[in-house]
Amino acid sequence: MKPWLLRGLGLALVHVVVRVLLGAALIQWPLQGSVLRWLGFAVVVVAAFVWAGLDGIRDHRAHPDPDEGDDLTMRWLAAGAVTGLVGGVLTWLVDAITPIPVGVTSLFFEITSGAAFTVLLVFLPAMAAVTLGRFFARRNERKTTRDDDWSVHREHHAPVGVGAAAPEGSAPANSAQQADPAWRSDDSPTEVFPKIDPKP
Repeated sequence: MKPWLLRGLGLALVHVVVRVLLGAALIQWPLQGSVLRWLGFAVVVVAAFVWAGLDGIRDHRAHPDPDEGDDLTMRWLAAGAVTGLVGGVLTWLVDAITPIPVGVTSLFFEITSGAAFTVLLVFLPAMAAVTLGRFFARRNERKTTRDDDWSVHREHHAPVGVGAAAPEGSAPANSAQQADPAWRSDDSPTEVFPKIDPKP
């Protein structure tokens, strides 16, 4: 099954279930209609957002180069169209067959204006989720790479004492200066050598 078809059918099922439950809930709590509608709206948006976010993460891990990744924009646009059309038809059938007041005006409205609204309801959160999913996957990848780089570790930048890396038992470079006190005094006498005539 095509990825866009799978996502479209899955979200269409979510859409229909939410509308059926919303219709049944309005019968029991008619005064809470506004809250229940917003809750159903949020369920559909969150379902599309989570699924698309996982798509973005998986796509970046499979294709670190953005130019080689899958076209998730067209995938989710097609998924939104399937959700709007299939969800609208199924909701109309539920309203026509069952006594649950789903709130369907007509089949024509469900496959035109209702479907267009459902497309936006799926597509816009999906695109935001794909972008965020790729961003977090890229940041996690960079963090892992930075942790594996020995040049950024604290031990690499730790100060090392003079002579710490010298072999045990070896004398330091300035041992002659330390052995002869004359090197440490500016008042020490200076030996003068006689001038040598180069002519015999």
